[in-house]
Amino acid sequence: RTEKAAKYGDAKLKKEMDSLSKAKEWLEKGNNISTMEIHETEELYYRKDLQLLTIKPEIYIANVEEHSLNGNLYVDMLKNSISPDRAELIIISAALEAQLAELNDDEKMMFLKEYGLEEPGLNKLIKAAYHILDLITFFTVGEKEVKAWTVRRGWKAPEAAGVIHTDFEKGFIRAEVIKYDEFIHYRNESACRDAGKIAIEGKDYIVQDGDIMHFRFNV
Repeated sequence: RTEKAAKYGDAKLKKEMDSLSKAKEWLEKGNNISTMEIHETEELYYRKDLQLLTIKPEIYIANVEEHSLNGNLYVDMLKNSISPDRAELIIISAALEAQLAELNDDEKMMFLKEYGLEEPGLNKLIKAAYHILDLITFFTVGEKEVKAWTVRRGWKAPEAAGVIHTDFEKGFIRAEVIKYDEFIHYRNESACRDAGKIAIEGKDYIVQDGDIMHFRFNV
């Protein structure tokens, strides 16, 4: 359809046709679009307009026996076959994960220590998904509940506020921010305030992973 329309001289369609032809030729060779050298505008076209599957970030999960949690020949082969800048590789043992799921927190820690692991494979998978999708989490803390909110890395405070409610972004005044480590150390907002650990941030503040935030707004 684009090829036919491009013949009538539409510059935009001609550009799209060039990108389509380039992608078609690459795919027909058995390659993923993620391994092709492309310009930023082409990547946006492939990702948003065409929504090509093979340009999307990937996570490979290698399910191994318990004694191969540090890798084996097949994991090495898989690692060498994927694009490191577009894919994450997680090594887990499904059998071990099934056993972990039946244990309480204390038992899990003992079990993991026995296998020389710091965390379950599920935790690794969640972290890998956040990393490859370029996501972070900030928190809001009230007397009755703590809520986690997911935003893209690099978002500014008003954008993050808009995730909670659009009015928060429209009428954004400022954000009161406590760093995660500081909150854990002082245990509550009041203690953080007394210690001078609450920062007042404006519209240009870039939200950091783990921030505890309280938004001031006026609509």
